[in-house]
Amino acid sequence: FTVDGTLIEAWASVPKSVHPKDGPPPEGGGRHDQGMVDFHGQRRKNDTHGSTTDPDSRMARKGLGKETRLYYGGHAFMENRNGLCVDILVTDALTKETTAAREMLERQRRKRVRPSTVGADKGYHHRDFVEHLRERRVAPHIAQIKGRKMPGLLDGRTTRHEGYKVSQRKRKRVEEIIGWMKAYGGLRRTMMRGIERVQLHAHLVAAAYNLLRISRLRPMTP
Repeated sequence: FTVDGTLIEAWASVPKSVHPKDGPPPEGGGRHDQGMVDFHGQRRKNDTHGSTTDPDSRMARKGLGKETRLYYGGHAFMENRNGLCVDILVTDALTKETTAAREMLERQRRKRVRPSTVGADKGYHHRDFVEHLRERRVAPHIAQIKGRKMPGLLDGRTTRHEGYKVSQRKRKRVEEIIGWMKAYGGLRRTMMRGIERVQLHAHLVAAAYNLLRISRLRPMTP
């Protein structure tokens, strides 16, 4: 199996919908008259500010220098043999990818599915997550961060095997799932509001992707 996460932009705007949780919204200039708040010289944090349009969304950035927007976290769990999405989880944007991966692994366990390996990118190369996999007898086929060593947990005894190399090739296919859901399923910026509705949207899109994927896996009849 392979796990990966992304950000889903919420259907809300930071300048228009984000206000302090306590007290009146800050006064602005001409922009405030159009429903936009002027936060010049102020720091906005998820602890002190929130969206009135979509309270479940959280402010985040996709990277350094990127614009701060309201997002949800989206996490996909893929089986490597056929590239099908077996689980998808929507969380708030502040939930760690490893935390979401643990929840999806637990849901698989309740379905009596016991993965033998789990592949992931470097964002999952953390000691607590690797230990979590080892405790459940799951081989951590996780991309290593250069210079970060985990003797006895993720070292040459795991990475030297051919299965690890196969998982590293297969794990890139999960990006096809996420890319399709964003490009064709409307998850680049969801029009749903509230984490439960966004989760339902993600389930429907994942089901549509799997149907398309299965149709391509079926053998062609004469």
